[in-house]
Amino acid sequence: MTVQKGLRAVVLTVLVPGAVVLTGERAVAQELRVRARAIEPGEALMVTVDSGGPVTAHVFDRDWPGYADGGPSWHVLVGIDLDTKPGRYDLIVHAGSGVLHKTLIVQPRAFPTRRLRVNPDLVHPPPQMEARIVKETSHLRELWDRSAPERLWTGPFVRPVPDPANSAFGTRSVYNGEPRSPHTGADFLSPAGRPIKAPNSGRVVLAEPQYFSGNTVIIDHGLGLFSMVAHLSEIDVKVGEDVEKGQLVGKVGATGRVTGPHLHWTVRLNNARVDPLSLLYATRAATTSPPRGAQH
Repeated sequence: MTVQKGLRAVVLTVLVPGAVVLTGERAVAQELRVRARAIEPGEALMVTVDSGGPVTAHVFDRDWPGYADGGPSWHVLVGIDLDTKPGRYDLIVHAGSGVLHKTLIVQPRAFPTRRLRVNPDLVHPPPQMEARIVKETSHLRELWDRSAPERLWTGPFVRPVPDPANSAFGTRSVYNGEPRSPHTGADFLSPAGRPIKAPNSGRVVLAEPQYFSGNTVIIDHGLGLFSMVAHLSEIDVKVGEDVEKGQLVGKVGATGRVTGPHLHWTVRLNNARVDPLSLLYATRAATTSPPRGAQH
């Protein structure tokens, strides 16, 4: 195991001995690699198998599709949901005609608390807004379940703005003294009007104002992976539009439940709520070789 200093915690690179797959009369050894910043709630993991495929995985009570990168390896992007309890979880990978097993040990993760003052109507919405909020919430749930069956993204994900993230994923929010749901994205303290770029290629499935998140764009990257950018001052794409990595999708604003201009970036991976910054690391790991000195 190689341990490096990450942005907020250690970066773990784990190489795991694979199984032996019978191909005709020959036995072919396979290697299973799991790479992540950390094995904790809210993290994205990249599982890589040197296999001719196809490859799928099962862990955290979910099935995870695999994809080929054009070389000898297959990858499976896995998310550990924010509410996943610490403990041992069985990762089962089906690679061609073989099955590989690995135990993932999810470590505890402490989340900070933030206290904010916002418009009271965004803490206790007026009655006339209830129907709108219910409709928007139901629509979002439907979107998370309707991802394209094929991979629409290519290569590593990129930051939608160049500014550093100023708010930690998973922060427990207290609005006007009242606890609310945890923060399920990364906030970037970007100035109003800053161009927002698509974190990767995909298809726009929502581009309209939402009560809480303001002007919002959601991109379906395929295989259950979505990006949502929120609180925009301007939306520059339409539903059904295919976008490329780095393409302009809107501009930073202060719409919805906010205290000032910034960009909120949320990632959903097979309905798991994961830190977008962990996705940056995990997808970059898929394009790099294992570091020297890693233990098997």
